[in-house]
Amino acid sequence: MLRQDHSRSWMDPDAKSKDLLYVTNPGGNEILVYSYPQEKLVGTLTGFYYNFFADGVCTDKKGDVWIVANAAQEIVEYAHGGTTPIATLSDPGYYPTTCSVDPVTGNLAVANKETNNSTPQQGNVAIYAHAKGTPTLYNDSQLFQVWFCGYDDKGNLYVDGTKGYSVTFGFAELPKGKKQLTNIALKGGTIYFPGKILWDGKYVVVGDQSYKNKYPYTSGAYETTGAAGKIVGSTPFTGSLDVAGFAIEGNTVIAPDISLENISTYKYPAGGKPVKVLPGCKGTSCQPYDAAISRAQ
Repeated sequence: MLRQDHSRSWMDPDAKSKDLLYVTNPGGNEILVYSYPQEKLVGTLTGFYYNFFADGVCTDKKGDVWIVANAAQEIVEYAHGGTTPIATLSDPGYYPTTCSVDPVTGNLAVANKETNNSTPQQGNVAIYAHAKGTPTLYNDSQLFQVWFCGYDDKGNLYVDGTKGYSVTFGFAELPKGKKQLTNIALKGGTIYFPGKILWDGKYVVVGDQSYKNKYPYTSGAYETTGAAGKIVGSTPFTGSLDVAGFAIEGNTVIAPDISLENISTYKYPAGGKPVKVLPGCKGTSCQPYDAAISRAQ
C-alpha cells in the first residue's frame, strides 16, 4: 500500500471554489496545484515516500482527481481541492503510467506500460468499473508497451504505445461495449513516440514526444479522427524537449516538460512558441510529467 506523510501538503482555503490545474512532478515527489485560468500556485500535495513516483493524472465529472502512483502500483483518488486521499485502487504486478475517466460510465482506465518485474512482460490497459474494485485487463497483440490512454465523449477508449521491443508507434481503440482492442493505422502524418491522448471536444488528440523526429528534439500533438484513422492537424510545442502529458483547455495547452524542467503553455491548436511558464516548478527537482483540469462543483 501507498505510504504517505501529509504534514507538508497544503491548499489555499478557497481552492475548492476554483477550477484547479493539477500537475504531477515526480522529480519533486509532489503534485502541484494551480488555480485556473489564473495559473497561481494554490497548493502542493507532498510528503510522499520514495516509492510513490506520480506520473499520470486525470479527473472525473465530480472534479475528483486520480493520481497514478506507478512505483507503488496504485491509483490514488483525491477530492477537488483536498489534501488527503479518499480512495486507493491497486494495480499489482504492473507499471501504470497514465489514466482517463469515461465521461459516460465513470469507468477508470489505466495504461499499464509493462509488468513490474526484473524481466518486463507485455503491458495492457486496466479498466476499473465505476472506478472501483479489481480491473479488467485488455491486451493488444501489437503493443508491447502501453503508455497512454484516453476516452472520447462517447466512451470509446484509445491507447498508444510501442510495438514489440522496438520504439515503433502503435495506436488502438477499445470501442464502447467491446472486449477487444482494434489497431488503427493513422494516415496523414507520422507519430514517432507515444504521448498523451485527449478528447478536445472535436478530435482525438495524440501526443508525440519526438515530434517530426528532428534534432534539436521537440514535442507536439496531432488532432486525429480517432477510429477513422486520419491525422487532420498538428500542434508543435516549439522549443520544448520532452512533453509526455499535457492538458487542453479551450485555446490553451498546458505542457509539462520533463527535460526542460518547466511547465509551459501554448496556443491551441496553433502551437508554436510558448506563451508563458508557470511558477512553482524549477531546478533539478522539477521534472513535471502530466497535467489535468479539475472543475469546481
